[in-house]
Amino acid sequence: MSWWHEPLVGFDLETTGTDPAESRIVTAALVDTVGSRRESTTSWLLDPGVPIPAEAEAIHGIGDELARGRGRPAKEGVEEIAAALCARILAGRPVVAFNAPFDLSLLDAELRRYGLPGLAERLGGPVTPVLDALAIDRAVDKYRKGSRTLQRVCEVYGVELTDAHEAGSDALAAVLVAVALGERYPAQAGEVELAELHRRQVGWYREWAEGLQSWLRKGKDPQAVIDPRWPMR
Repeated sequence: MSWWHEPLVGFDLETTGTDPAESRIVTAALVDTVGSRRESTTSWLLDPGVPIPAEAEAIHGIGDELARGRGRPAKEGVEEIAAALCARILAGRPVVAFNAPFDLSLLDAELRRYGLPGLAERLGGPVTPVLDALAIDRAVDKYRKGSRTLQRVCEVYGVELTDAHEAGSDALAAVLVAVALGERYPAQAGEVELAELHRRQVGWYREWAEGLQSWLRKGKDPQAVIDPRWPMR
């Protein structure tokens, strides 16, 4: 049976910023599914230990008062998130994300920040298999015009995104987009064995990063550097 009919786990973080090396986790969610059917959602609200910028609060709706009053201490929450994610990977569930290098790299940076074992250490090897709905969409529909935000990609694939920037909603949407991609593009993604699809995404992401870097250097920013590593930096 194709992977998009099988157990999956959607993963999403809402954070204090856009730099995965420096930003902190505010909310997180893991959504367990079988194909597109949601089984359960596990969510966390953390006190990140630093002020939440107004621009971040405007996106996900969590401010300092709520995070400090109701959020788990950051170190405890980060440990729980990593443990839960790794348990699912070790049980055979592929991780599904939208822009995996951000979420996985940020979680790994948080683990290092608190002196906790990283993801690779917990798993005894690389984080795999990962299904990155954004990376796959860029590759299989390379020349489609317009933005590739989660909201826009959901529109393209007929996925309902009920509460954008709520971690549980975004994690489920990433799974639903991945399932839609698997169904629509069987030869490129849907009927491909997971280990091979993971390898393909490594190449697809590198090709995209190198293309964007070249384009930026020709015009907007001659010194631009786009990190080509996937699914973690």
